[in-house]
Amino acid sequence: MSAAPRRSIARALYRGGTALLEAGALPFLHWRLKHGKEDALRLPERLGRTSIPRPPGPLIWLHGASVGEGLALLPLIERLAGRGLQVLLTTGTVSSSRVLGNRMPPGAVHQFAPLDGPRAARRFLDQWRPDLVIFAESELWPNLLGEATRRRIPTALINARMSARSFARWRRLPALARDLLGDFDIVLAQTQADAKRYTALSGRPVPSTGTIKFDAAPPPANPAELAALQRSVAGRPVWIAASTHAGEDQDCCAVHRELSHRLPGLLTIIVPRKVDRGPALVAHAGQLGLSAGLRSRGDAIEPETDIHIADTMGELGLFYRLQTAVFVGKSLVPAGGGQNPIEPAKLGNAVLHGPHTANFAEVYADLDAAGASVRVADMADLGAALTNLLGDRMKLTQAARKAALVIEARMGATERTFEQLQPYLPHDGSRAGS
Repeated sequence: MSAAPRRSIARALYRGGTALLEAGALPFLHWRLKHGKEDALRLPERLGRTSIPRPPGPLIWLHGASVGEGLALLPLIERLAGRGLQVLLTTGTVSSSRVLGNRMPPGAVHQFAPLDGPRAARRFLDQWRPDLVIFAESELWPNLLGEATRRRIPTALINARMSARSFARWRRLPALARDLLGDFDIVLAQTQADAKRYTALSGRPVPSTGTIKFDAAPPPANPAELAALQRSVAGRPVWIAASTHAGEDQDCCAVHRELSHRLPGLLTIIVPRKVDRGPALVAHAGQLGLSAGLRSRGDAIEPETDIHIADTMGELGLFYRLQTAVFVGKSLVPAGGGQNPIEPAKLGNAVLHGPHTANFAEVYADLDAAGASVRVADMADLGAALTNLLGDRMKLTQAARKAALVIEARMGATERTFEQLQPYLPHDGSRAGS
């Protein structure tokens, strides 16, 4: 495992600054609670405290930022649990706790990640005493990472990604980048481009093991709810605007109004990334003369419904199983980066997206190259692409089939990651909780 490294000046300043800021942690958390960003009953977890006892035996701590990262880690968590290892998963958002709570394997524990302050980091590690720490994607928390290294706990960064923009920023802080990345015993990148960037910043070879999100199980759906949804949309052309961000979701209402003249009976289902946008979207649709319903208040999809706003958590799997055309959001906003296209593709949908897809650049490039997705420049372009797909069932079916094949061909990253982690896994109870 890594020896204790010499810290950069920037990291020392970070540690000192966060130590001072910890004095105001409670007011900060209560402010977040007021804005719906924390769980009142679990607020102590953010300070490194918990009422849950550490289970006996070797324990692996995995951390992902939110819902997507946590779900991607589930196949690896199942592999670890299958080895008889205890598993702790932390994330940082309320939505992730709600979604992951129902999908974790038996015995695995979810906690909110502690704030990255020195005292919170110490409390957290004192309580859980992990035998291996695994961070996912781009989670680089200096105090948590440094405290784990100080205790000589093996650490890994897996499914690591870094956009060209982030790489340019880190290049301006080379000492800090090498300091942080030097704490990891192993770094495994998603793509060759990510591997090159991490290699340049860390000064050591970083392999690419692929994207573990390809291996994640598709989001679930209640069979009874799915049957009811299929009955309510039967015979109608349907498209889904998924994980849309502010601006995109409103523009999708305008796209519907334009398309409805060409596609009689059209139903648009909008799944906003932030569910609290639902009422505003219903009001906006009404201003355009459209009939809109809100799923959170139980509005049914009637024959006259133009737009259905699915403002509920954890139901994307339900709508993706309609197997139609899905526009994946956060891709038509300049500061976007694109949401995950893997889930709709895996469930047999044709994928549409805007030009801003840096978060999943290689996935979108592969889908585009295979004719499995359509890149659109703006909302007018989106309308034309939807008309083309929804107006020709054969084209829609072919694009969806190609999308599923692209995803299937890129699976296997979880197994490759697991193999790379083998040297760092505890093989008996001798180090457990040390």
